[in-house]
Amino acid sequence: MENTLGGVYRRFLKRPMDFILSLIAILILSPILLLVAILVRTKLGSPVLFKQKRPGLNENIFMMYKFRTMTDERDKDGGLLPDSVRLTKFGRLLRSTSLDELPELFNILKGDMSIVGPRPLLVQYLPLYNIHQKRRHEARPGLSGLAQISGRNAISWEDKFNLDVEYVDNVSFTGDWKIILMTIKKVFVREGINSETAATIEPFKGNKKDRIES
Repeated sequence: MENTLGGVYRRFLKRPMDFILSLIAILILSPILLLVAILVRTKLGSPVLFKQKRPGLNENIFMMYKFRTMTDERDKDGGLLPDSVRLTKFGRLLRSTSLDELPELFNILKGDMSIVGPRPLLVQYLPLYNIHQKRRHEARPGLSGLAQISGRNAISWEDKFNLDVEYVDNVSFTGDWKIILMTIKKVFVREGINSETAATIEPFKGNKKDRIES
């Protein structure tokens, strides 16, 4: 019965719920969106939004929006300085409070993303996944997900992907709302924002075995 109900929710109810919730959130949070945009423009400069192509449902590429959290500081050769240098105190605040993620509400409204699902990662990771890890793209990527409430950037890539696939196999209305409520709690507690060895998160370098060739 649970699997049947989960299938109905996934096929017919999840997207309408995403649309309604994201629209309500944008309307309620519009003053905060405007304030953060002004602060980003003042403290970090232009552009206010960070835009990057990410793989979504079935690995279809879309443009994801976030508030900018880093400067464009470069070395004498024109290369960008390390993240740890370009990530300012203000940028860290935006990340620790997840305010930088708010523009993704527009991605959800458009249908690129969902409120809950595996986080959209970098396009260059696609050929590095093994068969199991690629299954994370069987669901629309989310603003938050099972991996985020289980440790976010503080857990290993392998654990994160396993949790993503676990979510894909068990999508349900009650499961999504549990993740939504846990996400709100995590934001206030500010847990698992960064890994222990990097300013943001170490890049995924692939698997030693079973790598998918591009």
